[in-house]
Amino acid sequence: MEVYDCIIVGGGPAGLNAAIVLGRCRRKVLIFDTERYRNRHSHGIHNYLTRDDILPHEFLELCHKELEKYSVQRVRKKVVNAKKNEDEVFVVKDENGAVYHSKKLLVATGLVDTLPNVEGFNDFYGKSIFHCPYCDGWEIRDKRIGVYARNKEGWELALALQGWTENVTLYTDGRNKVKPSQKEYLDANGIPVITTPIRKLEGENGQLQKILFKNGEASECDALFFVNGYTQHCDIAEAFGCEVSRKGVIVTNLQQQTNIKGLYVAGDAAKDMQFVVVAGAEGAKAAVTINKELQKEVYEKRLEESKVYL
Repeated sequence: MEVYDCIIVGGGPAGLNAAIVLGRCRRKVLIFDTERYRNRHSHGIHNYLTRDDILPHEFLELCHKELEKYSVQRVRKKVVNAKKNEDEVFVVKDENGAVYHSKKLLVATGLVDTLPNVEGFNDFYGKSIFHCPYCDGWEIRDKRIGVYARNKEGWELALALQGWTENVTLYTDGRNKVKPSQKEYLDANGIPVITTPIRKLEGENGQLQKILFKNGEASECDALFFVNGYTQHCDIAEAFGCEVSRKGVIVTNLQQQTNIKGLYVAGDAAKDMQFVVVAGAEGAKAAVTINKELQKEVYEKRLEESKVYL
């Protein structure tokens, strides 16, 4: 039976950086990649030294080329099941029924944004509709910015966006979840709250221009940030019984270890600081810890074996 040192589920920055570190440690690594990346619609990666504005697919091409140098195996398949056998080896099954085995398992599948059910939303997502001001605020500075928050509270995001523009409006699409105390902050900072139900978004070539309401009115808007929650891209870690935070991310320690021995989680699936550079760093931390654990298991086994002959 072929046993990998580590199987990595998820081919985003966290999984890829972990694969590089483990590859350089001469570990036998297999990475599963469905190529359904959270930021695949983005107009560019930001907050990453030397990689500012690089398109996600260009970034990934560079990553994949580096993997070849360290003989990391990458398969474009989805993992549907994972468990531990009686020997504490991870057993991973892909969508075609093929089974793989590994000593350690790293889940780096990330999150999936819950997109609002608004006509036209998908046409602008990643181009003029975003979820992170730190990633995309610079590009829309001094423009007319909206915050969409129908099912979640959006007042804090609206206030934060004033660091990039003074023209911010909060849209609640037919609901009014803004508390009186929150409304005081918004009023004091000149941020209007529009509760009118939205009919559709309008614009051209990925550039949002107007928000059209069901009462026939319209509001001009150059970019929209939304707060609508997210879900885990896969439930492998949860199926093992990993602890999940109130925000819906997997709880780990500082070395990306979960409460399940040998199981690690890195990237957006583990933390709520959702930058590419942070995901990559978490992948590196997880990989170093995994390598140390593998080393420890080897020298402890050799120690036990040496005692037999004494």
